[in-house]
Amino acid sequence: MCGIIGYIGERPTSEMLLAGLRSLEYRGYDSAGIAVVGPRGLEVLRSEGKLDNLARQIDHSKLNGSYGIGHTRWATHGRPNEENAHPHRDCTGSIVVVHNGIIENYLALKQKLVEQGHKFVTETDTEIISHTIEKHFDGDLAKAVQLSLDELDGVFAFVALTAEQPDVLVGARYGPPLVLGIGEDESFIASDVPAFLSHTRSVVFLEDGDVAILKRGEVTVVDKSGREQKREPQQITWDPVQVEKQGYKHFMLKEIFEQPRAVRDTLLGRYSLDSGLVHLSEVELDDTFVAKMTRISIAACGTSWLAAQVGKFYIEELARIPVDVDVASEFRYRNPILGRDQLVIGITQSGETADTLAALKTAKEAGAETLAICNVMGSMATRLCDHTLYTHAGPEIGVAATKTFTSQIVALYLFAIHLAQRLGRLDVDAARERLADLARTPHIMEQALELTDDLMKVAREFYLVGNFLFLGRGHLYPIALEGALKLKELSYIHAEGYPAGEMKHGPIALIDDRMPLVALALDNPLYDKIASNIQEAKARGARIIALITEGDDRLLPVLDDDRDHIIRIPRHPDTISPLVSVVPLQLLAYHIAVRRGCDVDQPRNLAKSVTVE
Repeated sequence: MCGIIGYIGERPTSEMLLAGLRSLEYRGYDSAGIAVVGPRGLEVLRSEGKLDNLARQIDHSKLNGSYGIGHTRWATHGRPNEENAHPHRDCTGSIVVVHNGIIENYLALKQKLVEQGHKFVTETDTEIISHTIEKHFDGDLAKAVQLSLDELDGVFAFVALTAEQPDVLVGARYGPPLVLGIGEDESFIASDVPAFLSHTRSVVFLEDGDVAILKRGEVTVVDKSGREQKREPQQITWDPVQVEKQGYKHFMLKEIFEQPRAVRDTLLGRYSLDSGLVHLSEVELDDTFVAKMTRISIAACGTSWLAAQVGKFYIEELARIPVDVDVASEFRYRNPILGRDQLVIGITQSGETADTLAALKTAKEAGAETLAICNVMGSMATRLCDHTLYTHAGPEIGVAATKTFTSQIVALYLFAIHLAQRLGRLDVDAARERLADLARTPHIMEQALELTDDLMKVAREFYLVGNFLFLGRGHLYPIALEGALKLKELSYIHAEGYPAGEMKHGPIALIDDRMPLVALALDNPLYDKIASNIQEAKARGARIIALITEGDDRLLPVLDDDRDHIIRIPRHPDTISPLVSVVPLQLLAYHIAVRRGCDVDQPRNLAKSVTVE
């Protein structure tokens, strides 16, 4: 979950590395560092805390050179301090390494290296890599890296350089992502595309077991035996402007407001209102397989898991196929029942989430058909699965997912309609109606974004409370969970999401006159049920924040003008309610976190892509 950047080219290296790290800061921000080889030889600067601390050191030292590597850390082994910050050196001080992942056998390796005379100065597993490379180095860094890979166990990606072999960077991937950027007379290696997107859109996604050798004007990919591997560059369609704030205070706020565009782009070219058909060219499920499919399993983590919960409602309602939704980190450990008549869907924004990839590998080994719903072209999930359904949210820099969540729901809804049509369970008129609703969604989301002032008022009143309760029913229950998750992630306020019918089975014990309760009380077939839950909460002193449909005033007699708040959601079809109602919950969490002085884009202890188990 750390950020890696390497650069070799004609531009000022320290500036290029620092800019790359700023684009990767969402991957880790406990500490940061760079190593550069230039006229003064190999120089390393490291700093605890945010990247600005490192930037000040670089400015003061006038550090520069012709090639180098950088790193922003999310701690796994060793405390987040300057000593444990990357890059890490070997005994000679001439080999340095930046690393993402975990070396599982590092204690055993460390003991052997100590016995051989190596001296360690940090608590990290990364330092093991530099010393192991040192042991094998005889002037050829790539060969030393290849030999080292036989000794390292775990999931990891790293990049190494040495002053003893000028103008060479060597990277290796075994699990976490590593991507090459191919520019004109310059090359990049990074853990994610945004690190170099403003300089090139030509990328090579490394496979597990790949070793990349970057020299001035030349990039080669080999395996650990030195055999060359053919890896064709792909052209990324993301616009570099998308990784800038464009006048917004935070990336997250920008990405909340980008959701109408992200939904439009995910829908684009995938349906026809005239024919009432959904066209998913990337999902080429065989007719025979579709006809005999008995079950769908979805594996995902975090917010993607909540999108999967919404998708379950859509698929079961329309296609009438049972759907299981698993937390991906638990999927393979429960020995799931899998077979050739089953589709397993992995949902992962980055395409590199370690637990989701492990779940998909388990499914493939059992013979199940696999589908990735993913936002990053060429990522590991898309290469692993039989089929891919891309979302087109664009790069998401804020750690807390927003536009990728709504894009995933749209992709799942399209898939549900598509599958129902292929099974003959959704007629053309019904499909047209649902697709027309989806086509209107971006405009309705834009109207929901106009509720910002109302939500800022709620935030001013409740930002100091210690607990929140979110209630929803039906396909709004996952949205209640997502609202609670966003509040926890951003503001560090304890929040719980519950299906409203479960309130009497435990959560009602939490309710008193200090407890705000966020209720998704929209005009839908379950309205009367949740209205009853609200009355029960009011009777016990709860303060209500009610999301109601514009023009529906049935709750007004129940609520207190002085203590409760009403957020009027634009009227919309119930089928798209998850996509519309989540917007005010995102804004509420955002504004509460801002009022509390929290780091909205980089919440403590969190990283954007969890690429290790």
